[in-house]
Amino acid sequence: MDREQLMSKRVVVIGGGWSDEREISMKSAEECRRALVEAGFTTVDLLDLAARDFVAKLVGGSYDVAFVALHGMYGEDGCIQGLLEILHIPYTFSGVAASAAASEKQMAKAIFKAAGIPVPEGIDLPSGVQLSDDELDGLVERIGFPMFVKPAANGSSFGITRVTERSQINAAIAHAGTAGGRVLVESCVTGTEITVPVLGNEEPHALPIVEVVTGAEFYDLKVKYEPSSMHHVIPARLEPGVYARAQGLAERAHRALGCRGCSRSDFIVTADGVPVILETNTIPGMTAESLLPDSARHGGIEFPELCTKFVELALEGAEKRD
Repeated sequence: MDREQLMSKRVVVIGGGWSDEREISMKSAEECRRALVEAGFTTVDLLDLAARDFVAKLVGGSYDVAFVALHGMYGEDGCIQGLLEILHIPYTFSGVAASAAASEKQMAKAIFKAAGIPVPEGIDLPSGVQLSDDELDGLVERIGFPMFVKPAANGSSFGITRVTERSQINAAIAHAGTAGGRVLVESCVTGTEITVPVLGNEEPHALPIVEVVTGAEFYDLKVKYEPSSMHHVIPARLEPGVYARAQGLAERAHRALGCRGCSRSDFIVTADGVPVILETNTIPGMTAESLLPDSARHGGIEFPELCTKFVELALEGAEKRD
């Protein structure tokens, strides 16, 4: 379709919801709505998933496409995608299966391993479990210190603990399982922290790699939402061969999960140049401080153009599925 036809599409940006990431989601949604208006779309509404009249407004809005700016539970796990499928509303980013698989970290790790993508050593545990002395000994022997204990299906570093002593493990498991989901315990991979955004549907391509530089123990909530200039180095300072390998692995992760639109895979590059994947985000943050928009900007794609591209990819994907 030509640009005039594209700009006439009625767009609804969906944000908010009930997850721990509600506030971040609303900020992303508001910035995306402004960017789409700046790009020239004539109708761009913003709906909060948690609003009591959300479904009525969504159904009554006669929208051509939904721009999903949700993070965490109900937004990034396939739930909202399922509703939009039922309503036959095309939507940005990945579908039900890819969203669900990527949001369950242990399931995603199994997919990565099958695709030949290096992953950290780790195990997953049921929510509410408390390990016995023998089980703690076995865990320490297998994983070692330091280790990370995290929710198996959450984002933005909520619920993560960096554990350095045996006595901290059970408390960290309880903290990670607060939301009731499974818990993932992983070895701490040391090296250069990077993130690799990927754009596209059937032919995805990686954007410039972002090196994340912090003075914190890990890329926690405080660091994530500080100004990007404090922590992002673009392009990442990697050897050319390692840089290309990391981009290739991110594209492979995107395909293996079945992502569309975009994804953002986080890696640690070890001292011997091996990119080890930590997770893939199917709906990366979309604020001024966020990693993917910062990478795209360095690749020559300004934010309004990027958001427009997401809408185009959503409509293109829906047309091919139909």
